[in-house]
Amino acid sequence: MSQLAGELRISPSFSDRCKRVFLGRPMINDQLQHERLSNPIALGVLSPDAISSTAYGSEQVMIELLPAAGMAAFALLLPITGVILLILVLVAASYRQVVAVYTRAGGSYVVARENFGPKVAQIAAASLLIDYVVTVAVQCAAGTVAVASAFPALGPYSLEITVGVVLLMCFANLRGLREAGLPFALPTYLFVGMVSLTIIVGIAREFLGGLPVYDPVHADGAVSVHHGSGLIMGATLLIVLRAFANGGSSLTGVEAISNTVNAFRPPESRNARKVLTIMACILAFLLAGVAWLAHLTHAFPYESGYPSMLSEIAKAVFGDGVFGHVCYFLVQAATALVLYTGGNTSFNGFPALTSFVAEDSFLPRPLMKRGHRLVFSNGIIVLTVLAVALLVGTGGSLNALVPFYAIGVFTGFSMAGYGMTKHWLTHRGPGWRHKLVINFSAGLLSTVVVGIFAIAKFTEGAWLVVVVFPILVFALMRVNRQYRAESSVLQTSTTEPPELLKHAHHHVLVLVDSVDLAEVEALRYAKGLEADEMTAVHFVLDSKHAEQLRQQWEHYGHVTRLRTVDCFDRNLSRAAHDLVCETMTEHVDAKVTVLLPRREYSQLLGRLLHDRTADMIAKVISRIPGASAQIVAYDVATRIAMASAADAEAARCADLQVDPIELPRAAADLRG
Repeated sequence: MSQLAGELRISPSFSDRCKRVFLGRPMINDQLQHERLSNPIALGVLSPDAISSTAYGSEQVMIELLPAAGMAAFALLLPITGVILLILVLVAASYRQVVAVYTRAGGSYVVARENFGPKVAQIAAASLLIDYVVTVAVQCAAGTVAVASAFPALGPYSLEITVGVVLLMCFANLRGLREAGLPFALPTYLFVGMVSLTIIVGIAREFLGGLPVYDPVHADGAVSVHHGSGLIMGATLLIVLRAFANGGSSLTGVEAISNTVNAFRPPESRNARKVLTIMACILAFLLAGVAWLAHLTHAFPYESGYPSMLSEIAKAVFGDGVFGHVCYFLVQAATALVLYTGGNTSFNGFPALTSFVAEDSFLPRPLMKRGHRLVFSNGIIVLTVLAVALLVGTGGSLNALVPFYAIGVFTGFSMAGYGMTKHWLTHRGPGWRHKLVINFSAGLLSTVVVGIFAIAKFTEGAWLVVVVFPILVFALMRVNRQYRAESSVLQTSTTEPPELLKHAHHHVLVLVDSVDLAEVEALRYAKGLEADEMTAVHFVLDSKHAEQLRQQWEHYGHVTRLRTVDCFDRNLSRAAHDLVCETMTEHVDAKVTVLLPRREYSQLLGRLLHDRTADMIAKVISRIPGASAQIVAYDVATRIAMASAADAEAARCADLQVDPIELPRAAADLRG
């Protein structure tokens, strides 16, 4: 018996087999490594979300301005971009203070939690959760626009391509994709290099007088262009605010470095500040350069969403020659790569954030568990489902997605700014007044942007975020309240040791339906509980079966009393509940333990051939104060395998005409 039992191995479940096929071999905890990033790699890996927004920031401004202000929109683009750059300077300066003080991953959530407490921090958590979901949708949709701009025949399939990319990212991250190497940094550097080349060549051609200019008024497929005196008739304050709100999407991703400060090499805070400054400078240069070229070339957005304005700018700058075509396709390839890479950053940020929030008991704790490949699999799956639902709901349209974007982003900026303001007021230190002004200004300005966005874009989809945001915060609070209630019930006193005295009266009920080895094992276990009274109980659903059970019980000479209870409505859970309550009424101080034999079969076929009655009964009984339910499992599938192995060994020994080894007692029991 012991020899065969030692040779048995736990066979992988059906889900384990599927994971091995699709995700590869499971990784062990020792393989969980945190690679420290050099500054050049960190810049390439952590900044694609921010830098790639250059591809659609100016275009989103023009989508609002052209229908209302006409050709004057190209003049208004520059001051609006200037205001956006001013906000960028303040936000970047604020986050420089964040990474100098908080070197743990978590960004604005950690800042808010440390300074305002965990409850207020859920405002930051909700904003970041929304931001990560929308980032996946926006970045991937924008990447598909870049692909469709180079290959217009793919345009009608934009939604399918975008959803496919998101699913591919999900699969890759479930396999343990790590954004910590040169392959993830190259798209960022390629994009920065090609767009910088576009800006430099474009300005040079304008200086030499050879930069072409588009005519959006007479172009087929362009967004509608207002006819009239533009600035006076069309450019109302609301339109300008809506255009500014759209352009605010250019600043998404600035907080990414603050979320992963611990990924830098020592000294972490100093290196993070350097990279953050360089990223902000690159983003400012690209935003200003693209806006200036859009102003010069009159590049315009299309109703269909493609080709993009950046695509039109690249065509105008590089021309129609062979070199121009090569540079154009390189710009589009770099744009698609950096946008998809920027979308993929959320597959690291969202699961990490949900694990932090779950650790604080504001999200379900399964989000803290690492999966088959040491990644937060549940968080990755949740992010994928939400992002795909958002894409399908908006038809994968970038223009429809942008209104969901900036509220979450700028709310996070606000919480970081206010949190750091509280930090400086509490801890002070050298130069604290100057730092406080920077953080408070960034927080206040970001709050103003949130208000502008909520009002100006309310009818275009921002209403959904305005509604979802407080609901999400309430849901986080509700989860925490449930966890705290459970903890208060389960925790023991910190000042007095728990009383481990024996119950005044312990009554054990063993629920039986047949006389077999599973029932014998449950009775054997019950005897070890040292009960004052032990009773076997059978609920009668079929009187003929009950009589056969009684006869078998007497035949095998069971000393435990068998009690039969009629169950006229066939509701076993109710019958068990009533029996336990009756027993506790008879014995006021009694502790009742109900044992339920459960036969374990093969996972896939067993679920089909057998019900889970024991689990349902245990769930009902466990709700009764003073009662407990325990399931005594008996693994039938393993014993079948043991009996088969014993039979095979006996047959082999008979063929060899030697004495067979002693057969396991369990196999003989099964056959008898």
